[in-house]
Amino acid sequence: MKQRSVLVVLFDGIQSLDVTGPMEVFAGASRFPDVSYELRTASLDGAPVRTSCGLTLVPDGSLADAPVPLTLVVPGGWGTRDPDPALVDWLRAHGPLPERLVSVCSGALLLAAAGQLDGHRATTHWNVCEKLARDHPAVEVDPEPIFVRDGRIATSAGVTAGIDLALALVEEDHGRDVALTVARHLVVFLRRPGSQSQFSAQLSAQTARREPLREVQHWITEHPGADLSVEALAARARLSPRHFARAFQAETGTTPGRYVDQVRLEHARRLLEDTTDGVAGIARDCGYGTPEAMRRAFVKALGAGPAEYRRRFGSHTADHS
Repeated sequence: MKQRSVLVVLFDGIQSLDVTGPMEVFAGASRFPDVSYELRTASLDGAPVRTSCGLTLVPDGSLADAPVPLTLVVPGGWGTRDPDPALVDWLRAHGPLPERLVSVCSGALLLAAAGQLDGHRATTHWNVCEKLARDHPAVEVDPEPIFVRDGRIATSAGVTAGIDLALALVEEDHGRDVALTVARHLVVFLRRPGSQSQFSAQLSAQTARREPLREVQHWITEHPGADLSVEALAARARLSPRHFARAFQAETGTTPGRYVDQVRLEHARRLLEDTTDGVAGIARDCGYGTPEAMRRAFVKALGAGPAEYRRRFGSHTADHS
């Protein structure tokens, strides 16, 4: 049985979930027969570190004493904003050595400061994408995906995206069944494709201030196959269609139509990824009406039709159209 070593770098101001999320994925996979991830944490001098939420993490040792791992993981957190120069120097010297170099959230700032992302496509938390691009023009920053794989280098967006990336690495190492079981145990989707936007409809749109509009947002998410015309939604909010459309855009930053389109697309993607439901049934359930209407929406938004999307990202290869 091949043991795959994973070294997680610790530093003051680290985000605890960026550490524990991926580690729980690798540890969960290691419960399977013939799967073994050797997990190790290390700080510069081996001393405990204080996370951004106040927890103290005690590393297994120092970076100087850590053997070269197969996968080196650099988490994010407030400590990436003004990093210890010695940590950047260590990453500059040791970043090229592992087979896989991974960052979670703003950990990409540390890799970029160490020159490890020059000439590579990368992503990070949406809130620091502009900083990454401005401070490191040699990095091709893509602010949209939840994670990006460019050769041996993999970078991810905030917190939960680190879990998605870790699941993708487990799937690469040991197959989809192992990764799927780990995902189910952690009660997360397996797996959001890296190309998926960092922003779901609910995250990209602001939450409406007024209760009737917030209720409409929630209802849209729960009922993508319903009549979601402006008239129907306005009636649910007890407003005139004109007043509703104006108020919805003012409070959420997007139009009702765009919000509905995003919700329906996300719902259809999840069904294609995680079920064997036929395309015609998914089109009805998600409010598209016909497979052709859903195909047009997918091609416009993703550059691929539903069948191709399922072949690339689905849990099952059968497509019962």
